[in-house]
Formats: sequence, structure tokens, C-alpha cells
Amino acid sequence: MKIHHHPLSGHAHRVVLFVSLLGLPHQLVEVDLKSGAHKKPEFLALNPFGQVPVLEDDGVAIADSNAILVYLAKKAGRREWLPEDARGAAAVQRWLSVAAGELAYGPAAARLITVFGAGYNATEVVERAHVLLARLEKHLADRDWLASDHPTIADVAIYSYVARAPEGNVDLAAYPAVNRFLRRVEALPGFVSFVQTPAGLTAAA
Repeated sequence: MKIHHHPLSGHAHRVVLFVSLLGLPHQLVEVDLKSGAHKKPEFLALNPFGQVPVLEDDGVAIADSNAILVYLAKKAGRREWLPEDARGAAAVQRWLSVAAGELAYGPAAARLITVFGAGYNATEVVERAHVLLARLEKHLADRDWLASDHPTIADVAIYSYVARAPEGNVDLAAYPAVNRFLRRVEALPGFVSFVQTPAGLTAAA
């Protein structure tokens, strides 16, 4: 099992984190984004969208971080991470959609500005980030996990970019429930930290 990744990608980190939480043997293959390796024919053969991460397993290439989380949970037969019942599966899917939407266009986009120099409107994406964080804070006020009474791939999908939101100048100080959630994820057996960069509020700390 190979994971084509980049250490500064939160999308890649969620896959690396989950495979470690599952305790599955794997090989990390770093993709040199700076040199454009993700746009070369050999990588595009794995993922025509030219994005990390990509999972190679048993001759099959799986692209998209959330799709990989689903694949790994199913492959490992770990139903606690991805429920089979209709209500449980829908609850997880809701947060996978948030990870691909509000999270990507809020905290993740804010971090892309400071870490990678992306040309987004900083005020706009930071505002989006705080809207999402306020919703997460309310949701987590009386529960430990996003979609169930135990961790699921929903929590894995949300963790990375929220944990590093300060790198995008998004302050987490006003969200105690969110911070408790982050610490719970970090206490899981097999947790792997997302590399921290000296950017945004992190640089000022």
C-alpha cells in the first residue's frame, strides 16, 4: 500500500493519519509539488486531476482524500469508522461533505494563502473559517465526536485543517469545544501529527 502525499497537505495528512490509526502497513511516497511532479504524465496516470493524495493498493489507484478514507475503512472491515446503517452512514457523509466544502473554502483556503501564497481574498476566507468554526463549536458543545459516540472518518476528515487553522490567521481561542475535540483526536492510539509551519498566527506566537 503506497500513499502519494505531500507533508504540508492537509488532505494528504488525513489519509496518513487514518492509515496509522488503523495500524495498516504502508509506504509514503512524497510528491514534489514545487517541481510540478503532480502534473507529470506518470502522476496524472494515477490521478488525472493532478492532486495529492493518491492511494495505490493491490493494483488500484484511489484519488481524493475522502474517497480514500472510505476505501480504507471498507478494506479494513472497520465498521466503527464508517457505519453500515443508513443513519450512521449519512451522519458521516454529512461531515465528509463539510470537509470538501466549507472546510476547504474556509480554514484550508486561509492556510493556502500563508503557506503556499495562494491568491484568495484573505478577509473572505478567514470569515468563512469562523462561520464554520462557530458551527463546529455549537455541534461539539454536548458531544465528543462529530457523527457518533465514537470516532469515525468524519473526525479524521475535519481534524487536519482545523488543527492548523492558526497558520492561516484563524484564531481558535474562542472555540473551547473545538479545541477539546482536537485534543481528543490527538489522544487516539496511532495518532500522527500534521507538520506545523511558521505561518500566520503560528509565526506570531
